[in-house]
Amino acid sequence: MFDYINCVTERFRFRSTRQQQLQVFWAEQYREIEATTDFKNHNLPLARIKKIMKADEDVRMIAAEAPVVFARACEMFILELTHRGWAHAEENKRRTLQKSDIAAAIARTEVFDFLVDIVPRDEAKDAEAAVAAGMPHPAAGMPAADMGYYYVPQQ
Repeated sequence: MFDYINCVTERFRFRSTRQQQLQVFWAEQYREIEATTDFKNHNLPLARIKKIMKADEDVRMIAAEAPVVFARACEMFILELTHRGWAHAEENKRRTLQKSDIAAAIARTEVFDFLVDIVPRDEAKDAEAAVAAGMPHPAAGMPAADMGYYYVPQQ
């Protein structure tokens, strides 16, 4: 009983700390965007972004600043997803970011719901951990082989 209460208390503490970290993260992103003067250097390749944009048949012309904006948006997306995944890894007392951390970040964050079918959760591991901790889990007993990746074919 006390282990369960300690676990719940610790999760609450992690959640409030995580919220504070996210607020600081977004404030820093905002400051960084406001202070940006060099639009020539990017962490993601603009040519690749432009190629992906042109994959849509309806796109005929792309303004020069569009790939720059997309590059920054992609960076911010990756940073937030990584930040949330890292919080999950720390919550599980690990120092290595794993696929399951990213999947958990996606599952916990409503804005990432569009990724739920693309990045599968390893529910078999979650179920094993829940059973080991004596907590109920809806996927308990579900074999890992039955949970595959969802692939969206190109059209």
